[in-house]
Amino acid sequence: MSATSDVRKPVVTIDEATIRFCGDSGDGMQLAGKQLTDTSALFGNDVATFPDFPAEIRAPRGTKAGVSGFQIHIASRDIHTPGDEVDALVAMNPAALVTNLSDLVDRGVVIVDKDAFNKKGLALAKLQTNPLDDGTLDGYTVFPVEITKLTRLAVEDCGLSSMKERDRCRNFYAMGLVYWLYDRSLDQTQRYIEEKFGKRPSVADANRNALIAGYNYGETTEAFISQYHVPQAKLPAGTYRNITGNEALAWGAIAAAQLSGCELFYGSYPITPASDILHEVTKHKNFGVRTFQAEDEIAAVCASIGAAFGGAMAMTGTSGPGICLKGEALGLAVILELPLVIINVQRGGPSTGLPTKTEQSDLLQAMFGRNGESPMPVIAASGPADCFDTMLEAWRIAVTYMTPVILLSDGYIASGAEPWRLPDVSELKKIFVQHPEPPTNGQTFEPYARDERMARPWALPGTPGLMHRIGGLEKQDLTGDVCYDPDNHQHMTDLRAAKVAGIADDIPPQEVEGVEQGELLVLSWGGTKGACKTAVLRVIDSGGSVAHAHLRYLNPFPANLGELLGRYEKVLIPELNMGQLRMLIRNEFLVDAIGLNKVKGKPFAVSELVAAIEEQI
Repeated sequence: MSATSDVRKPVVTIDEATIRFCGDSGDGMQLAGKQLTDTSALFGNDVATFPDFPAEIRAPRGTKAGVSGFQIHIASRDIHTPGDEVDALVAMNPAALVTNLSDLVDRGVVIVDKDAFNKKGLALAKLQTNPLDDGTLDGYTVFPVEITKLTRLAVEDCGLSSMKERDRCRNFYAMGLVYWLYDRSLDQTQRYIEEKFGKRPSVADANRNALIAGYNYGETTEAFISQYHVPQAKLPAGTYRNITGNEALAWGAIAAAQLSGCELFYGSYPITPASDILHEVTKHKNFGVRTFQAEDEIAAVCASIGAAFGGAMAMTGTSGPGICLKGEALGLAVILELPLVIINVQRGGPSTGLPTKTEQSDLLQAMFGRNGESPMPVIAASGPADCFDTMLEAWRIAVTYMTPVILLSDGYIASGAEPWRLPDVSELKKIFVQHPEPPTNGQTFEPYARDERMARPWALPGTPGLMHRIGGLEKQDLTGDVCYDPDNHQHMTDLRAAKVAGIADDIPPQEVEGVEQGELLVLSWGGTKGACKTAVLRVIDSGGSVAHAHLRYLNPFPANLGELLGRYEKVLIPELNMGQLRMLIRNEFLVDAIGLNKVKGKPFAVSELVAAIEEQI
């Protein structure tokens, strides 16, 4: 990096900072946020991110509907959320400013592209007055910067063919300014520019020039008095990389296939916010991965069931509306008793709902969203990095018990990112898979005979002597022949239910953080873990009698959960739905749990949870 001044401005050391980039969906805000994330992670900060996409694919530029944002929390300690309130807001137009300003702390930093606050920009945002001079920004530390003008000047000699191309570099100018403000190195982003745009020298030069110009502006202008520095975090030793939830699911699936000696087959139909799993898995054909982008959700799951019948590690992924379409085929997987992992990256519903916003409203769908008595194990990831381990566990359960397994993620986990310590591959546990041998001594193969875990054999098609019936009609016990006998149907239904219920004896007991018994237990699941954990620890530090338990296993529940719930006077269940886990807990354990429910397409803020906990204790 370079600067035009040799005089270094004062650097203020802080423990943490939350920064948000926001602008039009075409302004490169996601790229800016990801680059700051990667740079901070490489430096050694703990990081947590929250990308926020507009639901409209082509919302009109400059309108509130088209605002895209990326929030990153960087810290010198272990953190679990992308931050409640924003310390620094970078807004590329008036719509971005007014839709995000309420999240900024008092006296927080506001950097705006002053050039966008013209008559047209204000009209597109439906503003009657200019926020830069009507008092809207009173109480904040405001830096109006002519980002568009200065970017054009920085790239004018790079050979770009149009003004539109020049303006696309504005996000790199804003990046450079933020890098200066928070004492970040430009090296990682310069490497990214070379790798991404190296074959287009004019574009690479322009983005590089804009990045350095933004950095130099912060260094030389009198408006910025000082920088902020967030030191490295004391994380456990190891090799780290930044990872999103969808990437971790893809990598976990590849690892699970390798650990079990199976070929990975992923059948999917593109849907927000699950599509990136397909994109990532497809990159790794060197591991024998086979991907199938089907014509619809039904074809995707049916192809995956076929792959499971053929002996592959079969997986399909989608979001809530896709799970609706897959419902009949999932019942087929249940009655066939074949191993299959079904990923549901939950989003706001019903129907198309809020396709780019997070929610936890598919738990009851995962539990009961099929016809007939068709129980399935359900587990949920708690964060981006945890998706890797959760995928390994989903496949272990699927092959151990010969059952389809639903793995729940959500939009917040899927697109969010955090540092992930790469595991030692030699320490990952093998996933045991056994296929039956041909029968001998005149014995007859029984495709629905069961082992000690009530799992039936996984017979590979084409194996001599293992031919058997397959299909959606009820099976006769042991033989697998079609059978309409009422007593057999009762028996097979009981067996399938008992097999899933028995998984409770093969999963870890539920752990609790905080007091072993007391006034209040906060019970959470899925992507709420970070906020709940942080809130509970904050209340404990102030002397509150509270504990936190986070569920990974939702069907069946851990065997000790009922006893654990009974140790506390009250149970509070925060959910990004209208109370689905609360309904299950009340039904299963007769505990009058209290709900804290939110369906705004946003994760919980720690402050919301602290207030709810303090109200109960």
